[in-house]
Amino acid sequence: MKIANSLFSVFACVAIFGASTAFAVEEQAAAPMHHHEMPIEDNRISLGISPQMKLHQLASMREHLEAVQAIVGLILENKFDEASKIAHQKLGLTPEKKAMCMAMHNQKFTELGFAFHESGDKLGEVLQTGDAGESFKALHKTMQFCVQCHATYRQ
Repeated sequence: MKIANSLFSVFACVAIFGASTAFAVEEQAAAPMHHHEMPIEDNRISLGISPQMKLHQLASMREHLEAVQAIVGLILENKFDEASKIAHQKLGLTPEKKAMCMAMHNQKFTELGFAFHESGDKLGEVLQTGDAGESFKALHKTMQFCVQCHATYRQ
């Protein structure tokens, strides 16, 4: 349980950092200077999506973050079956998630999105084993795709 609590703390910090980074992008792009008076350049690849699609994508990313939070909590409560269902439904490669990735009309983004969602399904499979350590490893891998995507692309 001590390992699970430590891992929970690490994932909580990563999730908070990821959320604040993801949702502060517009604010940072508008600000010409960083708090250290260094110019900020956003060299990530623009997906060039409509304002309506931006809102839909942001809602989807928030859903992913909420799913990660729920999964971590359920692992800590030894509710692996519930966590597995969330992983498959909210992070897995559902037909809806597949369509959203393809709607971006960027092949590399689509491939990265598919890899993320496939890792969500793999996470769901690992969670079914009831092994907290392996489950956190699988969740870590899934979250690596989040970090890679946010580092590479912007709306």
